[in-house]
Amino acid sequence: MKAPADSAVPAHPQDLETLVSEIRACRICSGRFAATHTAHAPRPVPWLSHSAPVLLAGQAPGARVHASGVPFDDPSGDRLRDWLGVDRESFYDRTKFAVLPMAFCFPGYDAKGSDLPPPPVCAATWRTRALAAMPHTRLILLIGGHAQRWHLGPNHRTVTETVQNWRSLPDGVIPLPHPSWRTQGWRKSKPWFGNDLLPELRRRVSIALSDG
Repeated sequence: MKAPADSAVPAHPQDLETLVSEIRACRICSGRFAATHTAHAPRPVPWLSHSAPVLLAGQAPGARVHASGVPFDDPSGDRLRDWLGVDRESFYDRTKFAVLPMAFCFPGYDAKGSDLPPPPVCAATWRTRALAAMPHTRLILLIGGHAQRWHLGPNHRTVTETVQNWRSLPDGVIPLPHPSWRTQGWRKSKPWFGNDLLPELRRRVSIALSDG
């Protein structure tokens, strides 16, 4: 599984501050976004942390997050916080949680109003460096197929298969579906998610936070 760089070369808070400034200034996808149905400008939303023990490895900001500049500031975030068993205040405490999506900007909609996938250039440009700048991560939550494919490589199949086989992954990694409204129907047909995975998720989050 892809993980932070060698801990023998520790990152410093100043490194992270520099990285966040560079990410906020990134305009690599300006032309790509201008050509989408939404025709929007880039607005990177980095929510990184030098000290947070829990890392949310997600997909990309949605339209509401693009407007607010706050990750998971939408109904999907409410659902995710419920899964984690944490309140909003704890979730946005950067000494506890960091958010590293596969793309820092809202990718836009296509002509049918569907979400476009995260541009691969974003992860290729920033992801390895961002992981290395967050050396205190103890628990990585892989949210959705894009993050699971990047981190797990050949160990990833479909999202359902990956999430269902969560016990086969290291203790420091838990795969999750994206917490969109579509997950409601998915969850009803997968009772093991609520009965088995969510209690373990909350237990490991609690341990990671208490050890932090």
